[in-house]
Amino acid sequence: MIEAVNLTKRFDDIVAVDHINATIRSGSVFGLIGTNGAGKSTFLRMVAGVLKPDEGSITVDGMDVFENEAAKKKFFYISDDQYFFNNAAPTDMMTYYRVVYPDFDVERFHRLMKSFDLSEKRKINTFSKGMKKQLSVICGVCAGTDYLFCDETFDGLDPVMRQAVKSIFANDMEERNLTPIIASHNLRELEDICDHVGLLHKGGILLSRDLDEMKMNLHKVQCVLQQGMEPEDLVGLDIMKTERRGKLLTLTVRGDLNLVEHRMQQAAPVFYETIPLSLEEIFISETEVVGYDIKKLIF
Repeated sequence: MIEAVNLTKRFDDIVAVDHINATIRSGSVFGLIGTNGAGKSTFLRMVAGVLKPDEGSITVDGMDVFENEAAKKKFFYISDDQYFFNNAAPTDMMTYYRVVYPDFDVERFHRLMKSFDLSEKRKINTFSKGMKKQLSVICGVCAGTDYLFCDETFDGLDPVMRQAVKSIFANDMEERNLTPIIASHNLRELEDICDHVGLLHKGGILLSRDLDEMKMNLHKVQCVLQQGMEPEDLVGLDIMKTERRGKLLTLTVRGDLNLVEHRMQQAAPVFYETIPLSLEEIFISETEVVGYDIKKLIF
């Protein structure tokens, strides 16, 4: 488990991370969403022990991270701007990481390099941005760590490669309880992989929710009501948002699904159906409640 308590980092008069409290469970995928400058990279660098917090603490499995070799062996950090040794080839990085991470899987490294069609002997400085990202992911999953920190890892990957990386993450989560923490400015990239998502804005976590809980508690209802009936007449429904296209209403409703359907049946509409919300729709609904327009923050 990773735990941040009042985590704060300042650069001169800029508060990059502002008293963040967060708990990241082992075996889950935590998505950290936010615009450029929201504090995602600074947060990850403190989790990785690259930066020392000015206030508060960050622990990995109960251990302080900064200048703690035992804690740092538990994770692999993939930065947005990957660092490789000058004139190094992938095999050189493999040799280095084998020293740092005793459980580094050499056989899997060779297999994944072949699967991704990457040359092991070619100089990394001749790789494209996407190829460097692929190599970083390969090194990360082969390191055999409990945690994988990814800063904009999907940026620069084509759609096929994104799905391939997500499949690798999912496989490692199932087989060895890997915990990926993925920072991204794009909500849609994380929808099909994250269990928990935190929205970072101006250095603080604006919203942090478990996706399963949100999906169980928020529903979209499309309906055509009886003539003369309005959404306000649907007694017992906590309606957060109403959209109207002619006679067709689209309601965003909070509450237990069985109760929602029971109330709709009592109202005897001409037609109704419940539709699952996308991650984007869930966050739009949740942030509107606290007075923010996520479409301006993220998209």
